[in-house]
Amino acid sequence: MSDYVPQISDASIPEMAVRKVDSSREPPAPRSAMAIHAHPDDQEFTIAGTLAKWARAGSEITSVVITSGDAGSNDPRLRADSRPALARLREGEQVAACRVLGVKRTIFLHFPDGELVPDLGLRRALTRIIRTARPEVVLCGDPTAHFYGNSYVNHPDHRAAAQAACDAVFPSAGTRLIFPELLEEGFEPHNVRKLFLHGVEKPDTWIDIAETIEAKIAALQEHKCQVGGSDIGGRIRQWASDDGKERGLACAETYRVMVLVEET
Repeated sequence: MSDYVPQISDASIPEMAVRKVDSSREPPAPRSAMAIHAHPDDQEFTIAGTLAKWARAGSEITSVVITSGDAGSNDPRLRADSRPALARLREGEQVAACRVLGVKRTIFLHFPDGELVPDLGLRRALTRIIRTARPEVVLCGDPTAHFYGNSYVNHPDHRAAAQAACDAVFPSAGTRLIFPELLEEGFEPHNVRKLFLHGVEKPDTWIDIAETIEAKIAALQEHKCQVGGSDIGGRIRQWASDDGKERGLACAETYRVMVLVEET
């Protein structure tokens, strides 16, 4: 498997800084954002309300899907040689879901599903994409989240994707002499301004998704091979309600936000 090589665009390189998040108000939609996840449907389960809200506000959003979900079935009729067909199906469902959300660009990296590790190859691939798209904001999972309650173990691919995304955001994307081969290919450093981590135990930022929760559910329903026939809408509404209670919001998605570049 070779690294994805997209086209490069120019942008200025801001000075790095660290600032505390103001959790008393919702941050404005960024000019550009990039969501990085392991599988098709990961972003729809987690941050789709935020993405739809930002897309409606004019944000240019890129969705990066590291695997194609080709191991994502326990159907006994499927064999190992069924994985390419399942990958094509799931990629098509992801593109359809992104269309519902208003996400115009979806990138698949085709790493092996179920075998993801946060190694240098993955970090390099993500660094290249960040330096290309030059997003103001990156959204990914919390790499430290291993257990949720006493009934859900976070998928190792989720943790690996989150770890590689964080490491690509900082220090790799903005540091000139990390992956110098990317410089030779024309990919200049870029400093992401904010990193939004979802699935955190103690969030500091709430995004009101009351106006986009139905878009989130509709996008998730595009993943028919994963959620077809289930009451996914009821589950998503309940989760959004639970997340919003602390701030008196009917529907919310929550984050820990790392402010990596000082606002000017």
